[in-house]
Amino acid sequence: MTEKLLELKQVSKTFETPGRPPTTALHDVNLSVNQGEFVTLIGPSGCGKSTILRLIAGLDQPTGGEIIFGHTAASDINKRGIVFQEPSLFPWLNVEENIGFGLQVLKTPSRSKGAIISHYLETMGLKDFRKAYPKELSGGMKQRVALARTLATNPELLLLDEPFGSLDLQTKRFMQDLLLQIWEQERRSIIFITHDVNEAVFLSDTIYVLSARPATVREKIPIQIERPRTLETEFSSAFIDVTKRVQTLITKESLGLIKLDLDIYKNLV
Repeated sequence: MTEKLLELKQVSKTFETPGRPPTTALHDVNLSVNQGEFVTLIGPSGCGKSTILRLIAGLDQPTGGEIIFGHTAASDINKRGIVFQEPSLFPWLNVEENIGFGLQVLKTPSRSKGAIISHYLETMGLKDFRKAYPKELSGGMKQRVALARTLATNPELLLLDEPFGSLDLQTKRFMQDLLLQIWEQERRSIIFITHDVNEAVFLSDTIYVLSARPATVREKIPIQIERPRTLETEFSSAFIDVTKRVQTLITKESLGLIKLDLDIYKNLV
């Protein structure tokens, strides 16, 4: 039986700003992540996906409900690693120093630190750029460094907040394939946020489709498409069918959010 790593039970989040009405971002969110599972959160823009990730990361606290992280207190942030859309590399450190930054914070012994850095330089195809600085790297290379920096600290749960959203189409595809290769080799648990339905279906074991704000889980969709996934996967009938299902759900939620009456969506089912 697969062990459950993370569970959110009826999690809600309300933000209060002096002089303004309270804003409820999340309402009774229920979801779970098993050991080694690749889970994606998708939903209308601004629905609260990143808020969920911040709560799981321990960067904020829920207003209501519970976040249960394996057998460890939810406040133990060392078990989680997060990568944002912007790489946020340290400009004064070169590639290998950026990758090793977390290891330095964790006081990892020098020999182990060197071996880990070398491993991720190799894995990410960055060996020839180990002494390069962020300003000398392309967007895709910066994101590879950011991903390597997070993986190097050996997180039990990897949180990815639209990490490929700002990349061009081809670089994005390469990064998807790289992420899947690393996931298949290391089997870390992943929570991935995206607006891209194709990306969600291609990468995931499970997709949680969120409603418009305040976000709740509209539907949990298991992705029963065999792995490894290749270029041909996206042309399969199974891929097209589940992509249509996810896109239909999101379109319905988004229409309610933007208050538009569009004829082409009259018969949406």
